[in-house]
Amino acid sequence: MTKSLIIINPNSSTTVTHGIDTAIAPLRNFGVPIRCLTLAAGPKGIESQMQADLTIAPMLNLAAAQTDAVGYVIACFGDPGLHALRDQTSLPVVGIQEAAVMTALTLGQRFGVIAIMPASIPRHLRAFGAMGVLDRLAGDRALGLGVADLSSADKSLSAMIATGKKLRDVDGANVLIMGCAGMAQYRDLIQDATGLPVVEPCQAATAMALGHIVLGQSHRKANYAD
Repeated sequence: MTKSLIIINPNSSTTVTHGIDTAIAPLRNFGVPIRCLTLAAGPKGIESQMQADLTIAPMLNLAAAQTDAVGYVIACFGDPGLHALRDQTSLPVVGIQEAAVMTALTLGQRFGVIAIMPASIPRHLRAFGAMGVLDRLAGDRALGLGVADLSSADKSLSAMIATGKKLRDVDGANVLIMGCAGMAQYRDLIQDATGLPVVEPCQAATAMALGHIVLGQSHRKANYAD
């Protein structure tokens, strides 16, 4: 059986999943098959801690059903179920928030996050505190837009660019993180408009997961022959 890296979008938006699939397309050159899945039982968008937590059980079930998996990416900023899935499997598991921050720290001294809703920011800050990176955080600014709004460039692109410039000019960020998987299609446009490196979390996590797979690394001893 051919083994695949499984990317799970924990919300039920196939539009978001398509955007993720498009964003990670250049990484298919690594030679490891990649499959992007949508959690049908998830909400249309994950914009609060409660919504994030409610996706964990069905996401674990979906992950367990992928008998061809050689690793997993959890494609929601906030990394719901990250540690639970690591408990469930010895295969590499990467969350897009954790990977985005780690990648940003290699590209700049202070990172800024373009968030979706104000309710998202407290859970971001809890995660950054747990990671020990709050002293490298320049700012976390919300667009005031829901996940569904991100699919419309007319609604979201100008707001993302304006927010990126505020993070740069007011907060002192010298690298930006897109704080939602639904923003994937806009990375190059925001990077060009702000003049800063922009980290797209799904790309960062997929690259990290592929590296772990190729090097045989995991959070605990894995049997890649299974």
